[in-house]
Amino acid sequence: MPLLGGAAVTDLFLSYKAEDRSRVAPLVQALENDGLSVWWDEHIGGGDEWRDTILRHLETARAVVVVWSRRSVGPNGQFVRDEATRALKRGVYVPVRIDKVDPPLGFGETQAFDLQGWKGDRSDPRYQATLATLRKRLGIKSGTAKRSAEPAAGVSRRTVVIGGSLAAVSAAGVAAWFLARPQGERGESIAVLPFANLSGDPAQSYFSEGIAEELRSALSRIAGLKVVARTSSEAVKDEDAKTAAHELGVNNILTGSVRRSPQMIRVSAQLVDGQQGLERWAEVYDRPPADALEVQTDIADKVAEALSIRLGGADRERLAQGGTNNPEAHDLLLKAEQYQKDESRESVQRAIGVVDAALALDPKYGDAWSTKAQLLSLRAGRFSMNAAQFRAGYGAAEEIARKAIQVAPQSRRGYAALGEILDQQLKRRAAFVQFRKMLALSGEEGRTLPIYATFLSEIGRSGEALQAADQAIALDPLNSRSYGRKAAILANARRYTDAIRVLEKAAQLSPGVKGIASFRAYCLAMSGRTAEARRELSATFGDPADAPPGWAASLLRGGSDPALGERLLAGLRESTGDGAPYQYAQIYAQLGRKEEALDALQKAWDVRDPGLTTMLVDPLLDPVRNEPRFRDILRLIDNPT
Repeated sequence: MPLLGGAAVTDLFLSYKAEDRSRVAPLVQALENDGLSVWWDEHIGGGDEWRDTILRHLETARAVVVVWSRRSVGPNGQFVRDEATRALKRGVYVPVRIDKVDPPLGFGETQAFDLQGWKGDRSDPRYQATLATLRKRLGIKSGTAKRSAEPAAGVSRRTVVIGGSLAAVSAAGVAAWFLARPQGERGESIAVLPFANLSGDPAQSYFSEGIAEELRSALSRIAGLKVVARTSSEAVKDEDAKTAAHELGVNNILTGSVRRSPQMIRVSAQLVDGQQGLERWAEVYDRPPADALEVQTDIADKVAEALSIRLGGADRERLAQGGTNNPEAHDLLLKAEQYQKDESRESVQRAIGVVDAALALDPKYGDAWSTKAQLLSLRAGRFSMNAAQFRAGYGAAEEIARKAIQVAPQSRRGYAALGEILDQQLKRRAAFVQFRKMLALSGEEGRTLPIYATFLSEIGRSGEALQAADQAIALDPLNSRSYGRKAAILANARRYTDAIRVLEKAAQLSPGVKGIASFRAYCLAMSGRTAEARRELSATFGDPADAPPGWAASLLRGGSDPALGERLLAGLRESTGDGAPYQYAQIYAQLGRKEEALDALQKAWDVRDPGLTTMLVDPLLDPVRNEPRFRDILRLIDNPT
C-alpha cells in the first residue's frame, strides 16, 4: 500500500448511502479477501472529525467505488453524488449498481457494474468482472498474491464485516427495542432467501441452502407467521429486499450468507422490512462448526422477537421439532436432501445411505426418519419392477414413516409422509386420518399443503382442494407447480376452461416446460377443442404418440382416432409390458372398448396400481363410470366419504 505523508493510501474508497450499509458490507469483505484495501465510513473512530476524515480518504484513494441504489439516486443521496463528482474530476470513478436504477444525470457515461441481488459470492462472474476492472485500474495483475488488508487500528474486523450499527448493540437490547413497539406494527409474513455460500467451495452450497431451508421450517412452526416456500424464495434471490417482498407478497425478508471452514462457521443474517427496505435486525455469528444448530435456533428466535412475536416455552420447543442436537447428523441430512433433488435411482439410493448414517448418529432424529420414508416411497413408486417389489417397498416406507411420528409426534413431516404412503397403497381412509393429524399441527405448510390439496381432489372434495391449493399458491406464488396443481384439481372437477387459464400462469413462470403444454392440450381436448389440443401436442412432442399416454389419450375421445390409440397401446406395451394397467384402462375407455377398460381396472386393483388413487374423479374414465363393474371396483378402494 503506497504511503502519502507517512499515512497509508487506501486502494478503494467506498461511497454509498448509509441506509445501504448492510447491503454493501459483503462487497467490502469480498474485496478485502481479494487483497484490496477498502476505506468506508465504518472506519471513522468516535473522536475523528468525520467530515475531514472522509474528505481526506476520498481525495487520496486510488479508486472510488460509487454504489448506486434507490436511496443514493433519490433526493436524499446528495452526499453520494458529491463524492461521485469529486471522483469523476480525479478520473477514479467506478460505478456499481445494487438496485435496478440509472445513475443520476452526469454519472451514466461510465457503464456501471451490475451487482443486483449479489450477496458476497466471490465466484459470481459479475463480481469477478468488477474485481478485474479494479485490479487493472490499480495496476494489480490478476493472480497477484493477496496482501494483508486489516482495517485501521482500533476498529474491530467483525464490526466492519457486519456493516451495521446493530453490531454494537447486544442481542437483548435489540429484542427489547423491537418488543417495545406497538403491536400493530407486527409483521406476519416472511420469505427466507437463499443464504449465499461464501466458503469458496461450490461443494459447500448444500450447507448454505440447507441452512435457509431449515430456517423456513423452524419459522413456519411459529403460529400466525406465513413463511414462503423454497422454490418461490429462490426465484427472487437476485432481487433487492423490497422487490422480493413485493413479488412474494410478504412483509419481511430474511437473507444472509454462510462461510464455513474446518475451524469456524460464520453465519450472517439480516431481517429487512419489505415495505421500507430498512434493516430490522442483523447479526453475525462466528462459531465452531458444531454450533451450527444453535445458530439456526437463535436466528429463528431473534426473528420472532424482531416481529414482536412473543414465544412461550412450547413455542420454542416447536422450533426444534423433528431436529437433532448432533451437528454431524444434521450435516448428513442436508447432504441427503441435496442428493434427493436428482431423483435418479442412483441418487435416491445414495441419499438413503447418507440418511442411514445420520440416524446411526442420532436414532431420535425425526426429520431424518421422515426423509428416509419419503425416499423409500419414491424408490418403491418409481423403480419397482413388479407388484411384489412395489408392496414390499411401500411396506418398508410405511414402517419408517410411523417411526418418524413416534420420535417427533409434533412435527408435520411424519404425518404427511405416512399419509402419502398410505394413499399410494390405496389405504385412503387411513391416509385421511394422518392428514387430519397433520393439519392439527403448525409448520411446513409449504411442503405439506400441496400433498393434501391433491388428496382432497382425488377423493372428490374439489371445493376444499381448491382452498388448500390457493393456500399453497400463497406460500409458493412463483412456483409453476403450484398453479399446475390447481389446474389439475380444476380439471378433475371438469372445469377445463378455468384450468387452462391457470395453466397460462404456470407457463409464464416456466416457459417451454413440456408438462405444462401437454396438460394444457389435455384440458383443451377434454373441453371439446380436439384440433387445438392436437396442434399443441404436435408442437411440443412432434408426434402426439410421444406425449405422456394419459394426456395423449384425451385425443381419442369418442373413438375419433383409433390409429393413435393403437400406437399409444403399442408404446405402453414396449415400455412397461403389463406394468401400467391403469394407463391401459384410460386408453381403452377413450377408445370405447369398455370391457377391455374394465378388465384393465380389475388388474390395476389386483396389483394395487397407485393410478387408482384418481379413479373416483378421472375424466378419462367417464365412458365406463356408470358400468356396474366400475362401481364394484371403486367400492374396493376405501375412499373417505
